[in-house]
Amino acid sequence: MAKKENVAELNRRNFDEFVKKGVVMVDFFADWCMPCVMIAPVIDELSEKFSGKVKFGKVNVEDNREISQKFNVSSIPNLVFFKDGKVVEQIIGARSFDELEKGLKNLVK
Repeated sequence: MAKKENVAELNRRNFDEFVKKGVVMVDFFADWCMPCVMIAPVIDELSEKFSGKVKFGKVNVEDNREISQKFNVSSIPNLVFFKDGKVVEQIIGARSFDELEKGLKNLVK
């Protein structure tokens, strides 16, 4: 599981406020999804590396169907990148640390 201090648990009560400002990466996941479990440590590592530059959150698709539907999440893991509240990129499927790091570096320029 993700570290609490670096990756926020998001739900309908706090989601909009969380993604409103700055660069945010949201991981849509489910506990039963093996690729989701495999990518969690990568996201933890990224959250430490980009601490103070990018906010990281995660949404359990089982508990938050409304949010998942809003962003057309039908496959997981599904990473949605926001900049000041607007979706700027969406990546479906597990990716490597290097690939995600490169994408985040481009967003925080």
